[in-house]
Amino acid sequence: MILALESSCDESAVALFDPAVGIVGEWIHSQIALHEKHGGVVPDLATREHLRNFSPLLGLARDEVGFSNVTEVAVTSGPGLAACLAVGVAAAKSLGLGLGVPVVGVNHLRAHAFSPFIGRYAAAPDRFEAELASRWPHLGLIVSGGNTLLCEISRDRTITIISTTRDDAAGEALDKGAKLLGLGYPGGPLVERLAKTGNPAAFDFPRGIGRRDNLDFSFSGLKTSLRYQIEKMSLEDVVAQMPDLCASYQQAVIDALLRKLRFAFERADYASIGLSGGVANNSRLRAELSEFAQTVGVPLFLAEPRHTGDNAGMIAFAAWVDPTGVDRTAGMSLAIDPNASLANPPTVVS
Repeated sequence: MILALESSCDESAVALFDPAVGIVGEWIHSQIALHEKHGGVVPDLATREHLRNFSPLLGLARDEVGFSNVTEVAVTSGPGLAACLAVGVAAAKSLGLGLGVPVVGVNHLRAHAFSPFIGRYAAAPDRFEAELASRWPHLGLIVSGGNTLLCEISRDRTITIISTTRDDAAGEALDKGAKLLGLGYPGGPLVERLAKTGNPAAFDFPRGIGRRDNLDFSFSGLKTSLRYQIEKMSLEDVVAQMPDLCASYQQAVIDALLRKLRFAFERADYASIGLSGGVANNSRLRAELSEFAQTVGVPLFLAEPRHTGDNAGMIAFAAWVDPTGVDRTAGMSLAIDPNASLANPPTVVS
């Protein structure tokens, strides 16, 4: 089995992956309640919580499943918050020494890229490779608080970055929009909840870079547009129209994401589409992308809700399914890389 640890930001997570059946156990401690009163993640507090929580999480994993069959320890080595990553890597090295097994570094973004395939693997591990043989190349959309990008995964698991955001990530834009509206943290789920009863066409917010020949995302103008809209309204009107503001703002983010994905899809003969990252849990985004995949007649792989945020299950799975993106050479010399690129080696398509 592969024992995996994740500590790139504010989630302490442990998972065990058995290649014969898939993920056999996951244990996670969320710090949302701690950081909520600060309006965002405080790195020093996040690091402290990782130090506190890895030991009890590992204890649960040992007691519920056991480590006797562990042959490898996988850990997120980047990208992420440097001090948080360091806690996970230090814990992984200790486990590797104690269990007498290798320690490998996993790229957090690559784990997100492959996370939509976790459920399919669990359904039929012995047929996984054969089933996916006709699904390459794969167009992936990774949408989170820190990253928004389109990538292509080829048959040999090479990942090519197609486009990224020029400023804010989509999740960051949703969180900042929620802050402007006086909502709490994390803002994305709160905006989504209020948007369910609102009119997505009530306000006309910008959709970023509109040109078909430019696949980059941009959300800074959207945030500014929301601020200007709020400044024109009285506090009473903002409160009264909060569902409409949330629905229109959220729809602008979704439209920007799907427009660029459609443009990218038109450029190549993609055999499948994937959606992953924290914002991938947004129900309206999932529904509209599902509708697009049906229209173009290709299968859509959606990361399961428990694997959209930061989690160790996707780290363990990536250690198994992504041989080109896993560092198996460093061993106990494994170092963190807070700014690690998704691509391996890094490549960007202009």
